Amino acid sequence: MPEIDELRRKVGLHAAELLELPDEEGVSARHMVMNFGPQHPATHGTLRLILELDGERIVRCVPECGYLHTGFEKLGEYRTWNQFVPLSDRTQYLSAMNNNIAYCIAVEDLLGLEVPPRGRAVRIIMAELGRIADHILCVGLQGMDLGAFTAMLWSFIERERAYDIFDVCSGGRLTVSYGRVGGVAFDVPIDFEARVKVFIEKVEETVADIEGLLSRNRIWCDRTVGIGVLSREDALACGCTGPVLRASGVPYDVRRVRPYLGYEELDFEVPTFTDGDVYARYLQRLAEIKESIKIIRQLIDNLPPGPVNALGKHVLPGKDLTYSSMEELIHHFELVMPGYGVRPPAGETYCANEVPTGEQGYYLISDGSGIPYRVRIRPPSFYHFAALPKMLQGAMIADVVAVLSSLHVIAGELDR
Repeated sequence: MPEIDELRRKVGLHAAELLELPDEEGVSARHMVMNFGPQHPATHGTLRLILELDGERIVRCVPECGYLHTGFEKLGEYRTWNQFVPLSDRTQYLSAMNNNIAYCIAVEDLLGLEVPPRGRAVRIIMAELGRIADHILCVGLQGMDLGAFTAMLWSFIERERAYDIFDVCSGGRLTVSYGRVGGVAFDVPIDFEARVKVFIEKVEETVADIEGLLSRNRIWCDRTVGIGVLSREDALACGCTGPVLRASGVPYDVRRVRPYLGYEELDFEVPTFTDGDVYARYLQRLAEIKESIKIIRQLIDNLPPGPVNALGKHVLPGKDLTYSSMEELIHHFELVMPGYGVRPPAGETYCANEVPTGEQGYYLISDGSGIPYRVRIRPPSFYHFAALPKMLQGAMIADVVAVLSSLHVIAGELDR
């Protein structure tokens, strides 16, 4: 757009620049164009907002991404189908478990592969644990950005408890690489159920503490209520999904609209709020944590017996078979060596999952070889970051951090 190009030209590479712009009555008014990020702590070195200011009020905002240069999608076109799993971790490192599952479901759709009941149940539990860890940390970091440091400390404790479970199941904490085409890397350990039950009980207590600390706190409410409002119409027009969309009153959840893994058999609600402001997005994530706990409780005492991985030549054999059978050793070799691997038939698919930040979709094209012909990711944060100008129009500089933290933008989902 010409006006955006002009604004970029004016701000250039400088931190700030004074412009002489006539107001409606022809009297000269002084507007400032300044950078908010990427050096600002709230933008993590990877986000940049060009703000045009009238005093401390934001007249116009132009978001800019492109400081991470990960190239995940192109990297995926030079690796076997299973080798992309560690890259999916890093597109949104705070919900790596959910990303693994979303990608593997898309490849399985190309293959026509069905994961056995135990594998589906384990995936759902892991996905909901990932959602809880992501949401509670987002709420804690919102508190930190607005000065409520205690909430951040509480949320980090709960995230670490979730990561303890990921660690014993996958061997990883932040980036887990637990997903596999056809199932998961390992079955859960013997004490899995006990660990999960202790975790969800502790999370419930922490959520209650956070609500007591923040939900009626005068400073918190002054900084969040009525700030960064995104209307229902604007949220839909911008392509927002997940908590950001549901906090604006749209009950869209992929787990309900296009169920996968057996979510259609589970009893849970899709909470929504109508105000669409920073406070509503905070309440939305707390409400979704409670629903995730409800889902986990329905599964944790009723884990189906049997294997966690599908049978057949598309799935790695167990180590005991690999070390004891020549046929299985050859099978293992063909799946892990470059140029071999899983070989979906030629075709394309788009599969979407409800990850903590919203709808994450994978559009994959196979030409029948052992590596993807095309990998394309539909990341929620990209759309939420693009919606910032609508939320910041007329806001104050101090509101930028509050609004940005309520969107939970992860840079790996932007410049991928």
